[in-house]
Amino acid sequence: MTIELEHYFYDTYAIIEILKDNPRYLFYSDKPIFITKLNLFEIYYYLLRTQGEMLSDEFYRAYEERIMEYDFSVIKAAAKLKMTFRERKISMTDCIGYSLALSKGLKFLTGDRAFKDLPNVEFVK
Repeated sequence: MTIELEHYFYDTYAIIEILKDNPRYLFYSDKPIFITKLNLFEIYYYLLRTQGEMLSDEFYRAYEERIMEYDFSVIKAAAKLKMTFRERKISMTDCIGYSLALSKGLKFLTGDRAFKDLPNVEFVK
């Protein structure tokens, strides 16, 4: 019997909640993590600010292979998303992550209320 695992694109918020051991994110902590270089920057900066360079570098080494690249079609979709929902003030990083998740058939894992009612979102607060 083959069981298909659901894969997720993790926004920065979701990864930080996992790093903080938020029990609501325990289910997602052992699943494959997919991110962009933009998310890696945000998480590296967060860890650098809160935990220091050693832990930041450790995270970078552990997740640099999980980075997903994207093309101009994702950039265009992200810009259109940002324009459509401009009143929600969604970050560029999240617009790109969400658009990339859609293009790759991944669920977008987030705790950002701006995405709560959008399709293909797993909202966990």
